Amino acid sequence: SRCSVSWRQYNAAGQKAYFGLRDPTKKMDESELLTVPDGWKEPTFTKDDNPRGLLEESSFATLFPKYREAYLKECWPLVEKALGEAHIKTSLDLIEGSITVCTTKKTFDPYAIVRARDLIKLLARSVPFEQAVRILQDDMACDIIKIGTLVRNRERFVKRRQRLIGPKGSTLKALELLTSCYVMVQGNTVSAVGPFSGLKEVRKVVMDTMKNIHPIYNIKTLMIKRELSKDPELRMQSWERFLPKFRHKNLAKRREPKKKTVKREYTPFPPAQPESQVDKELATGEFFLRESVKKRKKMEEVKVKQAEALTKKQEERNRAFIPPKEKPLMKKTTKAPTEGKLDIEAIKEKVKRAKTKKLGAPPVNPAPPTSSTTDKKKKKAKSKG
Repeated sequence: SRCSVSWRQYNAAGQKAYFGLRDPTKKMDESELLTVPDGWKEPTFTKDDNPRGLLEESSFATLFPKYREAYLKECWPLVEKALGEAHIKTSLDLIEGSITVCTTKKTFDPYAIVRARDLIKLLARSVPFEQAVRILQDDMACDIIKIGTLVRNRERFVKRRQRLIGPKGSTLKALELLTSCYVMVQGNTVSAVGPFSGLKEVRKVVMDTMKNIHPIYNIKTLMIKRELSKDPELRMQSWERFLPKFRHKNLAKRREPKKKTVKREYTPFPPAQPESQVDKELATGEFFLRESVKKRKKMEEVKVKQAEALTKKQEERNRAFIPPKEKPLMKKTTKAPTEGKLDIEAIKEKVKRAKTKKLGAPPVNPAPPTSSTTDKKKKKAKSKG
């Protein structure tokens, strides 16, 4: 029939367009199908692709906080200009605190309204206009990650959020360079603008940081992946052998309870029924005794217990009158000096020397006069005569 002929012609034309000059019987390599050629870009959506425009009007609205009102007033002409190029109408309501975007009759790109919605969301989450306007490009996307409910304790949440930013924003800057994304941490959300592959990595790092995994580990992995991607031989190979494996070490030991309960072995049978008082009396033979004999036995038991209690009380009272044991006095004994250590003759000589050193005391053994002194005395006597 005519329909089947036209379908065959269309199918043959499609095969020629897909396979080109290559032989269709040969199988194509999977690596060629998966990889995108370098420098290839998706063609832009123009008015020629949709000349009749859209059938229905679409609109989105979002609220913004009070502190963003001043900034939005300043940059609003730029927002209107950027969205006007895509024929999207915008309105800023300062009374309600909302931004609304909607399509017009001139709008030809059906996805433009979705990009406009993402733009106003980013502006409401404190992203500057210079970075938020990048979302209108074809190869850009955004991701707003909610981190407020991931950690219960507020202090712990603030610490982990600050860990994501790093000292002077160094951790956040490293993450931006590795993922080619702009990341903004504000309140309970993390806003990111960039390519799809980068946004996937940003979300993983943010979620791991909130789960108490330091971002430096993921940054190190991203750096290794970046270097491995430059090598064309390793592109189609598994990178697990090159990537570091970080294990979570729980250093805090679990506190053991003071009283440990040992679990008994499970048995399907119920425990044995405890013996009643009648059973105990039957076993001992007391059940067959008379009432008078039973009373007499009970009285005897009571008297024995009273006698034991009296003796204990008497012992406790007598303890106060028992004198405590005194410690024996230790006599101080002077050790006699040993004869080997003291030299008596040396002590006597010291005493004699001390006596001679007294002022005005004559020497014990005066030295004999020398010959030179006697000659001088004789000469003086002659001169006088």
